[in-house]
Formats: sequence, structure tokens, C-alpha cells
Amino acid sequence: MEKKHLMVKKTAIVIGIVLAMLLLAFCIGMQAFHISTVHVKGNSYYTDDEIRQMILKGNFAYNSLYLKLKYSGGIKEELPFIERAEMSFDSANEITITVYEKSIAGCVSYLGRYIYFDKDGIVVESSMEKNDDIPVVLGLKFDRCVMGELLPVSNSEVFKEILSLTQLLNKYSIVCDDLYFSDSGEILLYFADARVSLGTMDNIDEKMIKLQYIVPELKGLSGTLHMENYDGEDKDEYITFEIDE
Repeated sequence: MEKKHLMVKKTAIVIGIVLAMLLLAFCIGMQAFHISTVHVKGNSYYTDDEIRQMILKGNFAYNSLYLKLKYSGGIKEELPFIERAEMSFDSANEITITVYEKSIAGCVSYLGRYIYFDKDGIVVESSMEKNDDIPVVLGLKFDRCVMGELLPVSNSEVFKEILSLTQLLNKYSIVCDDLYFSDSGEILLYFADARVSLGTMDNIDEKMIKLQYIVPELKGLSGTLHMENYDGEDKDEYITFEIDE
């Protein structure tokens, strides 16, 4: 009986040593493959930290060995405004996440959601959240929207104009609240209580070059800045401000 008890005790000791060694090996492995540096590339809609939080989730999210197994077939998560994402392993402790964002021209408000569309008017995202970097486009008339399909507006050419205008707004660091496109092609930009009437897309580059210097002066004003006839000539009669009554 005593011999049997001694054998059980030895077996327990061996099992304890094996478990301790496995635990030690696990701890060493966790430390050896712990990710200390995460590079993020290709992002403009999200910060580096936001991309990290969206992809690196879970108890072992910062273990490169675990990530290699998890993402051996690529990153499968569907991320808002992201076409796809790739992960490369620079070393056991350093990775790079490269994101390829969807090409978004603007968004519209529809049934309590923000519907984001690309340069061709294809719906690419639907969200309750408003992305501050993407303008809301007013004036577009449609009765339905389906993910991956064209917004059914009467003139689909308007989407190319929207993209051109939003690109110019970004180029000249002009931040407006909303854009308005009328059926006749007239464009309005909204800045709090002030509006800028651009007319059509004629001479739009010249108008935007001039507007970048005027926008700071619109703060606190209520009315409409008329630039419909501005063509690049620096003449006062081409730009007027009509105060709201």
C-alpha cells in the first residue's frame, strides 16, 4: 500500500514538473512572440489606434504566432470603409497592417442612416455614424438604396461632379457642413449659417482657389456668398455677400 502511495506521489511530481515546464515554455513563447510594434499604412478615415483596435482583438491579439495562424488565409473581418486589409510580419515582435480604403465620394442621409457612395454612385457603406471627413450631399432624389448598387438618381453624372468637388475641398482644406446639388446643376456649400453659391461646375478650380481665403471671413455670418460668375479675375463685382433678412 505504501509502495503504491509512493508511486502515485512520484507520478504527481512528474506531472507537476511537466506542467511547470509547459507553463514556462508557454510564458517564454508568449514573451518571444509578443508584438511590441504595430505599423499601420494606407489609412485616412481612421487613426492608427482605431485600425489596431478593429483588427487586434482578443486575449492573444498581440502574439505574432497566434496572428499567423488566425490570419493565414488573410484578414476576413468586414471593416467599415475598408475594402480589404493585409498583415505582414516584419519580425516576431513587429507587424505592419496595410489597409485599402473604399473610394468614397460622399454620403446621403436616408431613413436615419448615412449612406456612403463611391465616385460612380455605388452604395458602399451604410452606418448610423457620420464620418466627419465625408460631406453630406443634399438635393439628390431617390426612393431606395441597395448595398453594392447605384443610387437611383435621375442624373448619374452628378456623382463625378460630387467627387471632383470633394477632392477640391480636400485639396484646399475647405471644410463645409453640407453640399447641395440642384437638379439644374447648381451647387451650394453650407458653413453654419452662411452659404456659398458656386453656380455650376464652370471655373470650379478658380472658385475654390479664391474660396479658401474667404471661408474664415464667413464665421458668424448669416447669408449667401455669391460666386456664380467668378472666373478667376480678381474683381469685386464677381463676388457679393447677401445678408439674410
